[in-house]
Amino acid sequence: MGEAAKTFGEQLRDWRSRRRMSQLDLAGEAEISTRHLSFIETGRSVPSRGMVLKLAEVIDLPLRERNVLLLAAGYAPAYAERKLDDPSLAAARQAIDLILKGHAPYPALAIDRHWTLIAANDTAMKLMGGVAAHLATPPVNVLRLSLHPEGLSTRIENLSEWRAHLLDRLRRQIDVTGDPVLIALLAELAAYPHPASARPHADYGGVVVPLRLKVGEGVLSFFFPADPETARALHALV
Repeated sequence: MGEAAKTFGEQLRDWRSRRRMSQLDLAGEAEISTRHLSFIETGRSVPSRGMVLKLAEVIDLPLRERNVLLLAAGYAPAYAERKLDDPSLAAARQAIDLILKGHAPYPALAIDRHWTLIAANDTAMKLMGGVAAHLATPPVNVLRLSLHPEGLSTRIENLSEWRAHLLDRLRRQIDVTGDPVLIALLAELAAYPHPASARPHADYGGVVVPLRLKVGEGVLSFFFPADPETARALHALV
């Protein structure tokens, strides 16, 4: 059953379970009785707009999901949503472009909540070159670009480690947002062919996972340049 087809009570119960909260936990923090909360979740009681927002605040829902809950309860959305190309966000877009350029000669990119590429500096675009056309045609999903067999995966020296890192990060994002687009993306990425699991990179103890990308005859290592050789190569590339 899709989120749009679920009742308010069903969605609230799903989010409470995702946050690992009992009815007693949620009721206590929302300052209502467990009986009232039970009635809300089963549809026997219709919550006020204020109660919907209070419950969403306690569960710490993303603003988009608060709008979804409001609609499910029969109320208008409370939070406006605008695309980055909206004229009112021109200053924000200029700031993003300035930040990306300021990272040169190091690669930098900006993505949205679904890992769709919004903007990238020249270095990042060069490093992402050479992939299959269907992966580089907008909208470009950077996780798909990274792990797809026709993407960067054949050039990633530590693919097993990098894949595990990306999938773990995506799972944690899904735990927080419950986003169906991300759930579908995770299923797609997990189905790609991949090498056997590897231990975390010894130099970073598993705390940071570098991307080790084969470029020409060498290997560049990133979170920022992870070694002097990578820094020198990037300066030469630009």
